[in-house]
Order: sequence, then structure tokens, then C-alpha cells
Amino acid sequence: MTFARKLHDLRIAQRRSLQDVADAIGISKAHVWNLEKGLTGNPSMELVIKLTELFRVRIADLVGDNPDGEEQPAEMVAMFRDLKKLDPRDRDTIKMLMEQMKNRGTAGS
Repeated sequence: MTFARKLHDLRIAQRRSLQDVADAIGISKAHVWNLEKGLTGNPSMELVIKLTELFRVRIADLVGDNPDGEEQPAEMVAMFRDLKKLDPRDRDTIKMLMEQMKNRGTAGS
């Protein structure tokens, strides 16, 4: 499936208008339309990243085949990408919360 088709399908699946996508990533509605129709080739990596963050998918899910796509849900990968952007102290807090949740889960078994 092409980048254009994947972009279109993601937009429709998430019930976003062309204008919604354009506003969210800072481009024109016409540019989104051109991307979906395959009239604009080779979008910048910056634009691809903005799209993946908006739709919460992996880059490989948007631009090409992802052989590992079945292993991890796209939302998990998006959460990891968000986690990497946090301050180290905030990541430590999340890590402690996760440990508490894991321990709570094993204590009940």
C-alpha cells in the first residue's frame, strides 16, 4: 500500500477532515490532499514525523512495510516515542509507577 493510501486510510479511520490534519501539523489543506492523492512526492522527514505523531503510528507503518508491525501495537510505539521526550525525572516517576502496577498485578495472582 502506498504512503498516499495509508495517509488517507488513517485520516478516514480517525474521522479527521483534511483541514483537521492540516491545522494539526501546520500545512495547508491542499498539501494534505496532494499527499493523499500521491501528487506530492517524497514528503520531508519532519512532515512524516508530524503525521506519525498525529495519527500515533510508527514511521514504518506510514511509509512502508513494517515486518515487526504485528509484534507491538502502534499505540505502544507512540507511547514509547512520547516517553523519550520526557525529562529524565518524569521517566523515573513513570518507571516507579509501572513497577508498582506490575507488583500489584503479581500480588493478586
